Amino acid sequence: MLTAGQILQLIRNGTCRTRKELIEHTGLSRSTITDRVDRLIDAGYIHESGVGASGGGRPPSVLDVDAGRRLMLVADLGAIHARVALTDLAARPLAEESAGLRIDLGPEAVLSWVRECFQRLLDRAGRLPGDVCGIGIDLPGSVDHVSGRVIRSFLMPGWDDFPVGEAVGLGYDVPILVENDANAMALGEWWTSWRGSDALLLVKVSTGIGTGIVLGGQIYRGVEEAAGNIGHVRIRESDDRVCTCGSRGCVASLASGRALAADLGQESSLDVVRLVQTGDPAAIARTQEAGRTLGVVLATAVSLLNPAALVLAGDMAETREHYLTGIREVVYRRSLPYTTRNLEIVTSSLGGRAGIAGMAVIVMEHVLSAAAVDAALRPKPAA
Repeated sequence: MLTAGQILQLIRNGTCRTRKELIEHTGLSRSTITDRVDRLIDAGYIHESGVGASGGGRPPSVLDVDAGRRLMLVADLGAIHARVALTDLAARPLAEESAGLRIDLGPEAVLSWVRECFQRLLDRAGRLPGDVCGIGIDLPGSVDHVSGRVIRSFLMPGWDDFPVGEAVGLGYDVPILVENDANAMALGEWWTSWRGSDALLLVKVSTGIGTGIVLGGQIYRGVEEAAGNIGHVRIRESDDRVCTCGSRGCVASLASGRALAADLGQESSLDVVRLVQTGDPAAIARTQEAGRTLGVVLATAVSLLNPAALVLAGDMAETREHYLTGIREVVYRRSLPYTTRNLEIVTSSLGGRAGIAGMAVIVMEHVLSAAAVDAALRPKPAA
């Protein structure tokens, strides 16, 4: 006996589009399918969106996810930027807002801003908090995506073990999902451009360096939720630079936007990008060198994972080909030809929206999962 949540998955993936097809595919009785479908319609998960082909008689109604009835709120937080969005249940944006916001202001100040933005977006769309079915937020550090707490981050003083999920979801009785920013960006890129591929590797180079890995359509987080910490691989043991993690010779201390800004006498990675875009020779040379430095570590990752795509994201992706050229040069030189013959090394197709797109997909997949739907439809115990 398939549950209502499992019936929804058949409708979502296109296996069955009508009640008749559900009866034929599952072998369940007409009354059972009617019960499951009616419950999904009443709860706002699906609706009848048109009519299908008829083999004679009355054309059947086509069942589809009701993307507009329920909404999601998502936030993408970086070291010095923030973006929030209101989306429908198909992860399509309805309203967005972005601003320069330093993550080191601390969790109370930053998350207060996020909550205020959420309310503004709802007001702008003429919707109510009760219309929201899920909330997601990504952060530039390792997070426990089950408890919604930050495990550790070298860019986020004061955030360790902070209950991000509880704080951002105040006033909402919905699932709150917390994710690492590079993971969210990687899933956003995969969902948008690479769904036919089994493996994607995204490296975000902004203030720091982080990596998101998507394998078989799922984020790979590692046993300790620490997969992707490529920025803290030590490649020069004798280097004098001290990384934010306290070690010396980490790739982030040599090739991150913060490292480049320090070398070029600038305030941030965004300043470096502006120099490169205006054709500054020193900035271009240093950016290409940084790409080659990071390429040394990425060549190992490519040999290990054999991805279809290596995507450069974050601020340094805005240097056009300059940072990417350094990465390509070293990855192709250091990796075996058969591991790179079908590899595409590209910049992000989503730019600054990759994190928002990925978080929307993460929340959507959770809210519409069979387990979550069945839990939501389960009768509430009497008070």
